Amino acid sequence: MAVQISPSILAADFARLADEAAAVPNADWLHVDVMDYHFVPNLTLGLPVVESLRKATQTPLDCHLMIADPDRWAPQYAEAGAGSVTIHAEASKAPVRTLREIRSFGARAGLALNPATAVEPFEGLFGEIDMLLLMTVEPGFGGQKFLDMVLPKVRAARALIERHGGSIWLQVDGGVTAETIERCAEAGADVFVAGSAVYGAADPVAAIDALRAAATR
Repeated sequence: MAVQISPSILAADFARLADEAAAVPNADWLHVDVMDYHFVPNLTLGLPVVESLRKATQTPLDCHLMIADPDRWAPQYAEAGAGSVTIHAEASKAPVRTLREIRSFGARAGLALNPATAVEPFEGLFGEIDMLLLMTVEPGFGGQKFLDMVLPKVRAARALIERHGGSIWLQVDGGVTAETIERCAEAGADVFVAGSAVYGAADPVAAIDALRAAATR
C-alpha cells in the first residue's frame, strides 16, 4: 500500500474550514473528527458541517465518528458524500449492519479501536471493512502524546490483515508527527492521521511532504 496522509481538521481553524481544506492540496484525505460529548468528553462538529465541507473541497473526507450511536448516524455521513466513514467498535451495537450500510452509499467502511481494545476479537469483521483505525492516543482531544504501547497492536493488526489478503488499510490516529510516523509505518500502518503536525506547521504542504517522506523511509 502507498502511504496516505489524512490531515485532521480538528487542529484547523474552525472559522475558516474551507480555506484550511484548500491549504493542504497534497493531502490524500481530510480527516473529520466527529465528537458528541457522550462517547468522548469533547464536542466538535456534525453532519451539517460535513455536508458544507464536502461542497468546498475536492479532497475526499475521512469521517471518524467518535459518537455514542454510530449505528444511527454513520450511514447519513456516507450519504452526505464522505469518502470514508469509521465507527468505533466500542460504540456500535450492530456493526455488521452499519458497516454494510456505509458501503451501500459508496463510501469506504472503517472500524476504530481505542488503545486498550484488542484487535483479535474483531477479526471476524474484517470482511465487512475497508479500513482498520487504531487509536494511538485516547480519543477526544488533539495534541496528545503518542502512545508507544499501541505499536505491538499495529504489528498484530498488520499480520491479521495480511492473513485476510492485505486489502484493508491500516490507519493510525493520535500523536502522529515526523518523529513517530516512521515507527508506525515500520509496524505496518499505511494511512496516517496528523493534526497538529500539519495545521500547527508554518507550511502545511511541506509538513505533509515531510510526513510522507518519513513514512516511506
